[in-house]
Amino acid sequence: LSGETTYEEIVTHDAEWYARHGITCRFGEAVTAIDRQRKVVVTATGETPYDKLMLATGSTPFVIPVPGKDLPGVLTYRDLDDVEAMIESSAKPDAKAVVIGGGLLGLEAAAGLKARGMDVSVVHLMPTLMERQLDPAAGFLLRRELENRGIGIQCKANTKEIVGDGHVEGVRLEDGTELAADIVVMAVGIRPHTALAKEAGVATGRGVHIDDAMITSDADILAVGECVEHREQCYGLVAPLFEMAKVAAQ
Repeated sequence: LSGETTYEEIVTHDAEWYARHGITCRFGEAVTAIDRQRKVVVTATGETPYDKLMLATGSTPFVIPVPGKDLPGVLTYRDLDDVEAMIESSAKPDAKAVVIGGGLLGLEAAAGLKARGMDVSVVHLMPTLMERQLDPAAGFLLRRELENRGIGIQCKANTKEIVGDGHVEGVRLEDGTELAADIVVMAVGIRPHTALAKEAGVATGRGVHIDDAMITSDADILAVGECVEHREQCYGLVAPLFEMAKVAAQ
């Protein structure tokens, strides 16, 4: 988003890498069911047997259910399409962005949009930024640094509605404050994708339940990433996900 790297540079492994390591990739093929009794995965093209199965179904971004959430110009910060829409908006003169969510992802979006020349405001429900990772003092220092870079920060701010006629025009807060916006970026958290596991009878809560070895309630099914819940915790950052992958591999 900030223009520091190209999409090609951030792809972890390309198709060639998988081929070289003897991994068969079947992209664009949705899994419709897991039959645990027969140990097969079902897709539109038929059944694929497994000895061990790994669930890494990820998550979807959470969109707060406020009026105006479906207006054109309301984006999540999730994939290449989102980034391209943000870059396109930033090209307009005097373009304004409001980012809802002052966690790591929201602040990365805000910094990227600011680097693209947009007027950026961050709206955060909690008293300090990145409260899951930082204590209040560190959150204050981070806020000061971002404000020094010209990013507006509003903490303890509850979004009441997204306003606009046919397209986003602004964000109205609970206290009546209105922030003008050409785009609104929602970065308020994720919802683990648990439907496949749940339908197969694998134990789930907010995410797919795993033990310390990444094993689910079925001894032959493992799970890693944003779809899992480990000790009542779900993770949306990449570092713990890489750790999970190492544990699963071991």
